[in-house]
Amino acid sequence: MTQLRIYDAAAPEAPLLDTTNPGEIASKLRDLGVRFEQWGTRDLPADADQDAVLSAYAPEIGGLKADKGYQSVDVIRMVPDHPEKDALRSKFLSEHRHSEDEVRFFVEGEGLFTLRTDDTVYAMLCEAGDLISVPAGMRHWFDMGPTPRFTAIRLFTNPDGWVAKFTGDTIADRFPRHAPAAA
Repeated sequence: MTQLRIYDAAAPEAPLLDTTNPGEIASKLRDLGVRFEQWGTRDLPADADQDAVLSAYAPEIGGLKADKGYQSVDVIRMVPDHPEKDALRSKFLSEHRHSEDEVRFFVEGEGLFTLRTDDTVYAMLCEAGDLISVPAGMRHWFDMGPTPRFTAIRLFTNPDGWVAKFTGDTIADRFPRHAPAAA
C-alpha cells in the first residue's frame, strides 16, 4: 500500500506522521516541490517489453513530456533473481542528489524513496500506479529491498546527466530500509 512516513531527521525510531491517504501524501510532498500522482494501471503481460509498457502509458508520458520538457523515457525492470540486484540496490542506498529531476512511475511492484530536508525525512513507499518526481538537487536515497520486484518508467531531461552525486552523509543508514510485503 502506498505510504508516507515523515520523521524528525534526528529521530528515526518513530515517525511523526504515517499515512496511506493519497491526498494527504500529495499535499505533504507538494510542500517540498515533489510531484506525486496516482495513474490508473493497465493490464500488461508479466513479460511485457519496454515498447509495450511505453505504449500502454503513452498518453500520460506525453503529458509529462509536454509539461516538463523531458526528452527521453525508458523502462527498468527488477526481479528477485536479477544477477546484479545486490549491486544495484547498494548503488542508491546512500544519500545523494541528481542535477535533474528523478521521475519514476511504478507500473508494478514497489520501491522506497526517502527524501530529506534539513530537519525532516520523508519515506515514500511507491507502488503500482504511483508517480513520483524528486526535484533536481533534493537529497534522497532509494531502496528496492533485498528481493526487488518492480517495473518503472523513467523520464529524463538528459539521461547522460542523471548521475548520483553522493553527499557523504550516513543518515540513510539510520532510517528503516525497505522490507517488501512479498518478501
